[in-house]
Amino acid sequence: MTPPQYLVARLRTTLAEDPRTAEQGVRVTVRGEHIVVSGDVATEQRRTELSEVIRDMAPDMVIHNDVRVVPAGEPTRREELT
Repeated sequence: MTPPQYLVARLRTTLAEDPRTAEQGVRVTVRGEHIVVSGDVATEQRRTELSEVIRDMAPDMVIHNDVRVVPAGEPTRREELT
């Protein structure tokens, strides 16, 4: 079995480089047979794709996708700097 720190590093690299995800801002934790991914993404599709990419790499692991969808829209008001 791959040590957890090596699996985490491989998953982070793959999530950043895979064209389906290209995510660098998510966190990955491995606890036994469980992979927990958390953070924020812009769309539900991207959230789903994170799980798919992880499942492709670690099909025997249980995936807990705690990623939140936070739409990145244009500002609704002017920001005041003081």
